[in-house]
Amino acid sequence: MKILIAEDDEISRKMMGMMLRKIGYEVVAAENGRDALEKLLNPDGPRLALLDWMMPEMDGPEVCRNLRAATERPYVFVILLTSKDTRESVVEGLDAGADEYLTKPCNSEELKARLRTGLRILQLEDKLVAAREEMRFKATHDPLTSLWNRGKILEVLENTLLQVNSMAVLMCDIDHFKAINDKHGHLVGDAVLRELAVRLRKGVRADDLIGRYGGEEFLVVLNGCDPPRLQERADRLRKSVSESSFLTDAGPISFTVSIGAVAVTTEDSATPAETILSLADDALYRAKRDGRDRVIIAQRPIPSIAN
Repeated sequence: MKILIAEDDEISRKMMGMMLRKIGYEVVAAENGRDALEKLLNPDGPRLALLDWMMPEMDGPEVCRNLRAATERPYVFVILLTSKDTRESVVEGLDAGADEYLTKPCNSEELKARLRTGLRILQLEDKLVAAREEMRFKATHDPLTSLWNRGKILEVLENTLLQVNSMAVLMCDIDHFKAINDKHGHLVGDAVLRELAVRLRKGVRADDLIGRYGGEEFLVVLNGCDPPRLQERADRLRKSVSESSFLTDAGPISFTVSIGAVAVTTEDSATPAETILSLADDALYRAKRDGRDRVIIAQRPIPSIAN
């Protein structure tokens, strides 16, 4: 675990650093408050900090206040070191954002005990953050494919429409999916859905968007895709799905998708997402009707919204 020692006295800084290295800490040193704050705000900065109260450029309490204002930074456990031992000084230091307060010269065993407390607090905080992120992921992602779920992909689509330059919305549906389930069972059907998610990810660019719309339908948003390139990109995505089989418990399985696509430009930024999805769904229906394993692009203009 990294620990920052911010102390302007070189001898004190080196002695404390030697003691902490002996018990397994990776020591990062700073000789003034501004340098300390910069190192703590680094994305890979220490999560434990020993700050001297009196330092050049920025004192310990000011470092604490600036550190606590950086809410996006993972929590840092701060022990403030000072020769001040009045009740008012303790309150001031804690109010500034320090977690612990030790008077100098500090007892090494007491310091070690306080640092162990800090480590336990950081471990607890990390567990809480991990639990929060897991809950957030479950709320926005499909549990089977790990793609965005219907609610999240629709939310992102609506936000993207507000700032659209050019993009395309694709409704993708697995052909004869019911027959796959009936013949091989739902576990194999689930494997097909997961494999489609993998192939869609590989078939689009990093800034494109993918979500499971429902059942065997998937929604893909191709950012920066202008109308002349839509047919080519959609066909390339369709072929990337059907070009090879994959192994399941029932043996190798191949499958295809039908795609209904809509080109969206800046003129459509006020168009509700529901209207664009309806056009994509209609195009998908025609792709299914015309023989499947094909792309149909909605040809009729997107209805304009009256001012």
